[in-house]
Amino acid sequence: MLNSVTVAATSDIFARIFNDQSAANLDSPTVGEVLACILTSLVLGLLIGFVYMFTHRKTGYAQSYVLTMPMLSGLVATVIVMMCLLANSTAGVTAAISLTGAFSLVRFRSAPGDPKDIAYVFFAMVTGTVCGIGFIGYACLTFVIMAAMLIVLSLINFAAPKTQDMTLKITIPENLNYNGLFDQVFAKYTTDTVLRRVKTTDFGTLFDLVYSIRLRTDADQKKFIDDIRALNGNLNVTLVLYKYDDQIYDTKQK
Repeated sequence: MLNSVTVAATSDIFARIFNDQSAANLDSPTVGEVLACILTSLVLGLLIGFVYMFTHRKTGYAQSYVLTMPMLSGLVATVIVMMCLLANSTAGVTAAISLTGAFSLVRFRSAPGDPKDIAYVFFAMVTGTVCGIGFIGYACLTFVIMAAMLIVLSLINFAAPKTQDMTLKITIPENLNYNGLFDQVFAKYTTDTVLRRVKTTDFGTLFDLVYSIRLRTDADQKKFIDDIRALNGNLNVTLVLYKYDDQIYDTKQK
């Protein structure tokens, strides 16, 4: 009997959270409603920042990017609430116009980078939008669902590749024939290898070979480099932890 009463009370609480907000006159919110929307968006934005920190604990993250989450969420919620106060249209139209204008400000994230970072930006903005409209309960529910999904996918390392795209640079003497020289080493430690560039250095006394490789996740990088050094006369070997990008000319600012 007690359990049924508890379940009913909990259902009534959630129904009241959603129904009361759905029936609210969002065209003329009170001061308390405005503060509740903005403060909730800030708290949820801060929690999104914590989720981002947890999912990027191994790869690292920038403090400025984490602080951007509550800022975006709070600013978007404030813009929408203010437009609800000033506009004569319905809250839905106001939110759509505000969201379109807010999304146009995300051009600074259009540069090449981690697509997941862009998704977190939209996560914060959507949360701020829902809070700004007045649906605080739905904003919290959306955060819980999305945060749980991101944390679970991060813990199980979902969709992680079995290989690592890297760039390998090997220096060899000019009298050493590099064709097929490292094939056995590559077959042992990599799944795919492509020779991208051959360049002479030190007035033609040395050759720089640049390979695009896919290193096995269980490969020992130290042994991989040692085996190459045994074949190239113990000259320089550089293993760069990113995919090969052919940039012939330097673009340094003068």
